[in-house]
Amino acid sequence: MQRSAPRLTRILAAAAVPVMLVVAGCSSDSGSGGGDAAGDSGAARGEATASASATPSPKPTPTVEPAKYAKLPTACKAIAAKTSAALVPKAKSPNGTAAASSDLSHRAGCSWNGLEDKGVKGSQYRWLDVSFYRYDSEVSLGSGQARAQENFAKEVGKIQATTGAKTLSTAAAPGIGDEAKLVTYTVNKTDEDFPYASVVARTGNVVVVLSYNGAGYAGAPVPRAKTIVEGATQAAKEAVASVVAANK
Repeated sequence: MQRSAPRLTRILAAAAVPVMLVVAGCSSDSGSGGGDAAGDSGAARGEATASASATPSPKPTPTVEPAKYAKLPTACKAIAAKTSAALVPKAKSPNGTAAASSDLSHRAGCSWNGLEDKGVKGSQYRWLDVSFYRYDSEVSLGSGQARAQENFAKEVGKIQATTGAKTLSTAAAPGIGDEAKLVTYTVNKTDEDFPYASVVARTGNVVVVLSYNGAGYAGAPVPRAKTIVEGATQAAKEAVASVVAANK
């Protein structure tokens, strides 16, 4: 029994060593965990700074050139009364007949027509009409001026495509708005030749389309093409001027 005491002491001492190693190992893991937490905090601060510096600056608001004109003239007053009376003698409605429109600020028109009976010399028929188209500036569509330019070309094309038109000719019409075209042609209707003169003009963001034509009946001579062109040109100048006057 005296010999067993020292042996028991050695066994207990040896058994205690692994326990100390386990405790030390746990202490080391705890220290390592603390280091990772500090690293994560620094990384988070770095990411936040990078995110803040990468925030895009606000994009500028798109703009478009303002439309030049905000109004259209009263179509039946756009051509002077003395001019319409001279071009269309004996008009059914001397003050003109307004075209139907759901929005007179963007589209308007007026027409005059009449038959002048000259007895044994026959009768002279005349027709005059004018239309106005105004275009607003819109970011998605472009400026009013650019839109008017595009539709100016379209209106000229429509007239050039007139069914049955003969001897059709297109020329510039200087001195009428910012740009203008004169389209002349002849159409045979009711067994008579009708000489036509159409003027398409643009002033700013407004397109003006004017047409003047006529015919001779019961032996009356066909109107001279020059007379029709001169009448259409005069009326077109007055119509364009009325757009400017309506916006003063």
